[in-house]
Amino acid sequence: MRPGNYGKDDRGVANMIEYIIISGILMCLFVVMLLMVNTHFMEGPANTIAYSAFTDIGNGVSTRIVDTYAIAPAIGNVSSQFDIPDEVAGQDYFVEIGNTAGNDATAQTVTVWRGSMRSNIAIAGIGSTLRAGGNTTGSGLNRISYDSEGF
Repeated sequence: MRPGNYGKDDRGVANMIEYIIISGILMCLFVVMLLMVNTHFMEGPANTIAYSAFTDIGNGVSTRIVDTYAIAPAIGNVSSQFDIPDEVAGQDYFVEIGNTAGNDATAQTVTVWRGSMRSNIAIAGIGSTLRAGGNTTGSGLNRISYDSEGF
């Protein structure tokens, strides 16, 4: 190597190292941004929609329970089948009926839940007069039954 040429041949290597370092930093920032986008722009709205759907499903089940109570005979039984959505936001969910929200013995609720997301809807009109209980999932046909002799 000649004394006056030191550094001129290294210019290409320095540019390549600079390009690799900057590209690596940008890739790390891009990965972090992708993780944040999934959480904030996809899961947040899906959870909001799921909560609204849980409230609608709970109101529908509550209405069907009250309707069954309204036509229940003094002696005999009534049974009806109904369908609720199989999945909400692409995932399964559970429906529980009874005293599921609090310590009040007269409170009857329909609780629709999945994981930590939960929606409690009061069964209006029959809370203290008739005990309701049971559970189901969204899949298949669901049944509401009344028997004057009890279950």
